[in-house]
Amino acid sequence: MSNDLSKMPSKEQDVFEERDERAAEEAITMSPEDRQRLERKLVRKLDARFSILVIIYILNYIDRNAASSARTKGLEADLGLKGREMDTLLSILYVGYILMQIPSNALVQYTGRPSIVLPVAVLVWGGISTAMGATHSFGPALACRFLLGFVEAAFFPGALMLLAAWYPKTSLGKRFTGLYCGSLISNAFGPLIAAGILANMEGAGGIRAWRWLFYIEGAITMFVALIAYFVLPDFPSAPGWGFSKAEKQLAVQRMTEDVGIKDDTSKISNWAAVKLALTDYKLWLMALALTSMTIGLSFNQFFPQLTKTLGYNNTTSLILCAPPFFFAAIMAFLVSAHSDKTQERFLHIVIPLCFGIVGFIISMTTSSFGPRYFSFFLQAQSYSGFVCFLAWVSSTFARPAMTRSIAIAAVNALSQLGNVTGAYVFPTAWAPSYAKSYAICISTFVFCILLCTVHRFNLARLNRKLAARDEAEANGKEHAGLGPLDFPAGFRYVL
Repeated sequence: MSNDLSKMPSKEQDVFEERDERAAEEAITMSPEDRQRLERKLVRKLDARFSILVIIYILNYIDRNAASSARTKGLEADLGLKGREMDTLLSILYVGYILMQIPSNALVQYTGRPSIVLPVAVLVWGGISTAMGATHSFGPALACRFLLGFVEAAFFPGALMLLAAWYPKTSLGKRFTGLYCGSLISNAFGPLIAAGILANMEGAGGIRAWRWLFYIEGAITMFVALIAYFVLPDFPSAPGWGFSKAEKQLAVQRMTEDVGIKDDTSKISNWAAVKLALTDYKLWLMALALTSMTIGLSFNQFFPQLTKTLGYNNTTSLILCAPPFFFAAIMAFLVSAHSDKTQERFLHIVIPLCFGIVGFIISMTTSSFGPRYFSFFLQAQSYSGFVCFLAWVSSTFARPAMTRSIAIAAVNALSQLGNVTGAYVFPTAWAPSYAKSYAICISTFVFCILLCTVHRFNLARLNRKLAARDEAEANGKEHAGLGPLDFPAGFRYVL
């Protein structure tokens, strides 16, 4: 399928281009009713095409967490792992992930071709995941896990940046949640798929079942990557198939109205963009808060291990992983939708984390099946706060586009230090209560809540300065600047 009209006969192409130019001009001056109809059509197209991102994100976490599932069926023994080597295998992925976050997102923005960069990354990590099934010792397995994180790094921040380029902040949180629900659904479906493969593929073709797990899941990922190339769009201002010029003009107009200025997609120097992003203190505050939250969410890496404390066999334990994360996906969508509707982020982050803390307390104080399994639901729903935090990051850092993309990547990259640390939070020596592990999760959630509180009141302070500036401008008076990125009249941070 072609991404342009270059193969169309020249006369016919001229007719289409002329018609699209007229439609694009009309998109600016059309009546509210006509705009509403065109906007509904545009959003339907966007939602349909971006749904592939959810599927990819499901596969992203399935591939990432395959090692934890394979651990229950002999991976450690077959690779000859000793001591904390399994924990190192889990954590090394995030080292590669951190190193490549900012460069990969800068590449997506600079090339302007996420429709190519993202599918290629998915294709390569599918191949690496498949190769993991062929390893026979710690060294090659460690290399595969590092490279898996190195290549995966391009996807999530790149997907966030692409969504932020097409959707205004009033509907962005819901789309971020729809994307992140992919990871939550993968935590539900992943163990179910693993249970089926591990229970039925042992010895098939003379191959261990845990190796089949990597082969099958990696092959599915590579297949979806090929589909993604024909589905994903580039940025609104870029040429490409699937949208009329009127629809693209409307997309640009929507984003301009969202912040009061046109989204600058110019290719400013990478160094200038990095400097602008990394000198913003808000970035470091949010990165620290998200890192702390991520450590608290480290139970996700060990969920099959935690459900095994309920006293059931391997297959049943994997199946028990699914319901809490189905519940988490539903809660994340509802909380995020309400956050979008009210344009409030702080409470929609803090309240789910508080319920998560209650879940940690229950888990560390009881071994009874009912209360302990219920606590897993409370822990899993805390991801609602995580997805709202991601939307908060996007609305906190604005234009130019390259700086925004680097800010999103930087916050996400630095937060992965929480996953590196989190890989060591649930050692088997602390089983079955994992009381010390849960105490760590509680303390990191509390610290995150404190930082979010500071951030919220700081943004409120900046909003008061913006309001004072707008009032001064309206009265023809001079006002103090707010920094290198003074925002247009009417702009306010989402609290």
